[in-house]
Amino acid sequence: MQTLVKATTKGQITLPAKWRKTVRTDRFIVEERHGNLEIVPFHIKRATKQSYETVFNAERDNKGKGIEAKKLLKVLKKLR
Repeated sequence: MQTLVKATTKGQITLPAKWRKTVRTDRFIVEERHGNLEIVPFHIKRATKQSYETVFNAERDNKGKGIEAKKLLKVLKKLR
């Protein structure tokens, strides 16, 4: 389905409600490709206990002092 939309003076466009309801999200990724705009729905996956792991907890692991970026990157690379 094609729909003609007009940008506001601030550059905003409105996506038809039917499209937003179909994709069940209010967040979209917009990318310019070869002079065209590609709009793709973005779905945020809700994290469950099984889908994530705590790598660093500042209070538990470093007495609340945080961690240097280099050290954190080293830890993350080991997880790969």
